[in-house]
Amino acid sequence: MKIYTPRRKKFIVNKIVYIIGLAVIVIAGFLFLIKYSFNYQSNRVDDLALNKSEIGDIEQLVEIISGATFGVLMAENNIDQITNQTIYEVAQDVYDLTTIRAGKYLELYFDRVGNDLIRLVYKIDSEDEIIVVKDLSQMSQGDWRAIKQPIPYVVKEKTESGEVKSSMYQAALDNDIDERAIIELADAFQWSIDFAMDPRVGDTFKFVFEERYLEGEYIMPGKILAGQYINAGEKYELFYFEESEENKGYFDVEGNSVQKMFLKAPVAFKYISSGFTTGLRYVQAFDVATGHRAIDYAAATGTPIRAVGDGTVTFAGWSSAGYGYLTSIHHNGTYSTNYGHQSRIIVKYGQKVKQGEVIGYVGSTGFSTGPHLHFEMVKNGVKVNPLREVLPPGKPILEENRERFNLEIDRYVKILEF
Repeated sequence: MKIYTPRRKKFIVNKIVYIIGLAVIVIAGFLFLIKYSFNYQSNRVDDLALNKSEIGDIEQLVEIISGATFGVLMAENNIDQITNQTIYEVAQDVYDLTTIRAGKYLELYFDRVGNDLIRLVYKIDSEDEIIVVKDLSQMSQGDWRAIKQPIPYVVKEKTESGEVKSSMYQAALDNDIDERAIIELADAFQWSIDFAMDPRVGDTFKFVFEERYLEGEYIMPGKILAGQYINAGEKYELFYFEESEENKGYFDVEGNSVQKMFLKAPVAFKYISSGFTTGLRYVQAFDVATGHRAIDYAAATGTPIRAVGDGTVTFAGWSSAGYGYLTSIHHNGTYSTNYGHQSRIIVKYGQKVKQGEVIGYVGSTGFSTGPHLHFEMVKNGVKVNPLREVLPPGKPILEENRERFNLEIDRYVKILEF
């Protein structure tokens, strides 16, 4: 029979603690290796996706023509059926490659040594791209993986300004401003200014916007960061700010959202900019005893017409009152709007529509002498002049975010003032 003296007991306890500690270290090390291996695998796609120079140059830039399919385009560029199918299947969880669009490109990258396809890139839109890449590490044994990520632009800020002599669009051309940036500026101001009707000779504008570059080459403008438009002496300003994921957009210098109940115009600037504002333009405002008003937008047949606000379609069809093809939208208990002389209507009675949604196309039906949109705003049953209707300011940012807002826009306020 063993007798455990206090010294002996202490030795045994220390030995047990040592063994347990050693076991913990071994287990922790094993778990670390598993985690490292997993993270290595999951991050490997990102590493390969972002380092183009490590895997070869673009060997083929494949234009997507009308009617072409992904499979056919790959086969026409000598990609074998197994690789073709593998890439398609791997991409499915991220993006359906059967929805590639004409006018865009497939970027194919090849291994410098074996000339094997190891990477495919497709820019889904101006913001995101899908990358399907072959992981050449020993651990993966050539598995294909797909990710969707923001296009890695290098973003620079640029400031432009101009004076309106015939139209804002022409002013942009006269000052060598990217016309896409001017369209973005008009979209930012679309709740405050009707660029078909409001601009006057002598108006001035100034704005700060993003320029996006890829591999040192200018690609396109990005967000409008700040803008100022002085219309007939009245100054309009806006600043891009992200208060939260749910509330981001354009605000005035006081922190009120410039996004209001109604757009200022039912025809977007991008559809009328280069022709309408420099060519035929007329306004038909009629005054009778009840003060009825309407605005006519001269525009080419087929120009998209958009709902100026959220609402429900209460009429969509032929009007015997001279409107031709007419759409009426009920917005709330106060306002409704009418869109007449359309060539085609694409909404139905009872349909819910959102602000900016296309509801039909400009035409010359009914009592009309030429293609245009007859636009009416009705307030409490009475037609009012939409250009003069004053709407309340948008929802302000929270007081708790006001200091951050002021700090972010201060630099842009100074730029716009000089």
